[in-house]
Amino acid sequence: MRITITARHCDIPEALQERARARLERLGRVAPRPHDVRLIFAAEHGKPMVELRMHTNRRTVYVATASDSDHRSAFDRVVAKVRRQLDKPPARRRRAARRETQ
Repeated sequence: MRITITARHCDIPEALQERARARLERLGRVAPRPHDVRLIFAAEHGKPMVELRMHTNRRTVYVATASDSDHRSAFDRVVAKVRRQLDKPPARRRRAARRETQ
């Protein structure tokens, strides 16, 4: 799985980047055939924000964003959001996607 970490308008400590890589590797074990993860750390108007995009099989993309008092807390919230998306049963995800297209 390819992991891309980007920092926009902020500096991310090396320790947080290593922690993020380790957590994303563990998250990748739960996902169905993950192949690409993009993690963006940003500072929107001075407020730390994190966005996570995980691409898996059959063009499925899991997306989550979170803001908090610091990047580490925001990253933890983003990982929790994607984990909840991955825990949903596949049939339920397909039905929800079908409703959106109709």
